[in-house]
Amino acid sequence: MNATPRKERRVARVVRGQPASDGAGVRLTRVIGQRDLDMLDPFLLLDEFRSDSASDYIGGFPDHPHRGFETVTYMLAGRMRHHDNQGNSGLLTPGGVQWMTAGRGIVHSEMPEQQDGLMWGFQLWVNLPASDKMTAPRYQDIAPERVPEAAPAQGVRVRVLAGSVGDVTGPVNAVATAPVYLDIELAPGARFAAPLPGGHTAFAYVYEGSVEIGPTGAARHVARGELAVLERDGEGFGAGAGAHPARLLLVAGRPLAEPVARHGPFVMNTPEQVVEAMRDYHSGTF
Repeated sequence: MNATPRKERRVARVVRGQPASDGAGVRLTRVIGQRDLDMLDPFLLLDEFRSDSASDYIGGFPDHPHRGFETVTYMLAGRMRHHDNQGNSGLLTPGGVQWMTAGRGIVHSEMPEQQDGLMWGFQLWVNLPASDKMTAPRYQDIAPERVPEAAPAQGVRVRVLAGSVGDVTGPVNAVATAPVYLDIELAPGARFAAPLPGGHTAFAYVYEGSVEIGPTGAARHVARGELAVLERDGEGFGAGAGAHPARLLLVAGRPLAEPVARHGPFVMNTPEQVVEAMRDYHSGTF
């Protein structure tokens, strides 16, 4: 993305996240992957987990398999230890991100490494094209200090995880859907505008305050806990804060337009491939 915005996209619809539980009883808000928004090609799931009560998160996400897609974990507060059956281990800390390509199969765990205090972050699932579903698993573990920041306008601060803002480019690379993933902080009255790749599916999730999203005269109010699905028409994005500060995620990716066969942690193109994934997992060949 460069610094000059084009025609800003309008908001097609607004969806509110729903309470859910996953892993070993971790309480979270499910935004994509719920009744009102099953998926948003190529995005399969978006969860926000936030609690300062250990009972809501201490069980974590014990060993579980994945095949056929990518998981993106972004931490705002707290620490999460991941470990997998390939011998990889790492610690996600505030501001860090992990982009894991499960590919043909991996078994891993994500466990909180604290007993008290705030645990806050997001997990996004991104589908893989058929040609990449059986690729070798890999991690992109990115420490907080490796995530660059941009200040494209007064009162605007952007952490760039993937994609670019002006001449600031995020550290995530070689991902099939050519993603954009920005964490945007707006001071009261501030406005952020930037281009988006043409044809990409895009959404904005507000996790603090509220914002007006869309072109002047056609902006839509989006509050904390709501996701704005953006129209495909246009190659720009704009959002402004009101009298209070706000923070939001802006995410975009190239749609795959392929059949999706999905069962729990397996996302393939046909039911037969899902059955094969389950057979491989239970036989220990992941």
